[in-house]
Amino acid sequence: MMPMDIIHQFSLKLKELLFDAKGTCSDGLENCRREICVLDDYNELKKVFGWELDPIIDDQDLLKYRFAEDVNNRRLRDFESIATVVKNVAPEICLDIGTGSGSVAALMSINAPDAEVNTVNIPPEEFEDGGTLTTIKLKRDEIGSYYKRRGLAGINQIFANTKNWNPNFKKIDVAFIDGSHDIEFVVNDTMKIIKSMPPGSFILWHDFNLSLVNNYHWIKSVCLGVEQLYRNGVIKGRIFSIKNSWIGIYQVPSL
Repeated sequence: MMPMDIIHQFSLKLKELLFDAKGTCSDGLENCRREICVLDDYNELKKVFGWELDPIIDDQDLLKYRFAEDVNNRRLRDFESIATVVKNVAPEICLDIGTGSGSVAALMSINAPDAEVNTVNIPPEEFEDGGTLTTIKLKRDEIGSYYKRRGLAGINQIFANTKNWNPNFKKIDVAFIDGSHDIEFVVNDTMKIIKSMPPGSFILWHDFNLSLVNNYHWIKSVCLGVEQLYRNGVIKGRIFSIKNSWIGIYQVPSL
């Protein structure tokens, strides 16, 4: 074969592998792949939304390399994603699902000091009923320990299994979803909060990175959950993601 013939045959084979008979992406993420827009850095995120303010990230200890998953400054890119949104939206009410040590709740508070920050974590005694793809089981006094240690005001700790939780906020301006990574929890958590989110507000999903769905099963689960939200008509339009981060950034559109 001539070189162009080889390239053509390779292209046909690749399409055959990636797409089923109906022309849809075989990994089941066709909506996510169509709508994703990967940005070089947080300055590009600012450009997209016409923002001017830089994020505040004041604790370098949080950014230290700990695991193989932290390569390429992944933790820094995650924090830049969250903080850039919060800093520029100037939210009245933030929601953090999946408190853990409380570093994200703290980041929200630092970048929006006048905001009410609500952070939700499953009670330790209900951990086994909180899905299978969960990160870590903390003791009750360990949950939120980081923001407590820093003495940050305006952070409300909520203990609840989001499967049974009914949020009661007048609105939510920025929501960060990092609870159970099971598909049904990603869908459930998003559907419950989006009802309280006005046009222009933001949802951020952690462990969302389409380039890593074949590397980490929990990332694929989160992405499939977001894909289901597209298919159910719950979300529509672009998801932005800063390169090397594990965060999908979605703005609730106008009606």
